[in-house]
Amino acid sequence: MQSISSMTGFGRAELATDEYRVLAEIRSVNHRYLDVNLRMPRRFNCFESRIRSLLREYMQRGKADLYIIFEDYTAGAHLLKYNRELAAEYIEHFNAMAEEFGIKNDAGVSLLSRCPEVLTMEEASGDEERLWAIAEPVLREALSAFSEARRTEGGNLRDDLLTKLEHMESLVADIEACSPSVLDDYRERLSQKIRETLSGLSFDADEARILTETAVFADKICTDEEMVRLHSHIGTMREKLMSGGSCGRDLDFIAQEMNREANTTLSKSGSLRITDTAIALKSEIEKIREQVQNIE
Repeated sequence: MQSISSMTGFGRAELATDEYRVLAEIRSVNHRYLDVNLRMPRRFNCFESRIRSLLREYMQRGKADLYIIFEDYTAGAHLLKYNRELAAEYIEHFNAMAEEFGIKNDAGVSLLSRCPEVLTMEEASGDEERLWAIAEPVLREALSAFSEARRTEGGNLRDDLLTKLEHMESLVADIEACSPSVLDDYRERLSQKIRETLSGLSFDADEARILTETAVFADKICTDEEMVRLHSHIGTMREKLMSGGSCGRDLDFIAQEMNREANTTLSKSGSLRITDTAIALKSEIEKIREQVQNIE
């Protein structure tokens, strides 16, 4: 039996040495398609395509947020940059301000160095392949934990859905068992009403008329087709759940069809018992529809 995965999951991995620290964290929620948001250092921008390809090995659907932290402790990991052109512009504006307002220009190196973007700390580019060799195992470890969490949650969803399908089968069977008695009750009530209406008159009730009215009523309340389709939908959903894989979209479609049959059954209801059972059936289907939204 192949596993199924929930679209909700979390995974985390970290590696720290004397030279560097790498942390990867991923979390996801349900979504119609695959939607990935990456938050990582600028040094990792060149790996975006690789990271997205790596993610697709572990998930097909869901909205995922992947966070990567990289700290390099080696010498030369950061470079201090001096923006000479910007410093010259600051000095030009300082001189203009002093001349315009007739004040002393006391701007010195200390003040100039604190002006935005004059001095900046940048990460050294380094060897891209070496950086990827460091980061990839950590990413895979986080994604493996993430995938395992999704499979565990998927297994719980499958067990819950199979239980709900069993309950649905019992409700369908109850409607099937109840339907013949509804018709018998109607025929008896109709005959009784006609006898009461014709009481004291010189002619008897027309049995053929009673049978005709009963047949018309039977056609209006007949839910045989709906019950057959519900049995089929329940069986198909059970097979999909047991087969596993990425079946969330199929299960959602089947649940919609189940709801359609339950609505038709409710509209044809000929007794309070069938009405109550059909309402319980709709309630169970709605719970199933909510659950399958989380399956990949």
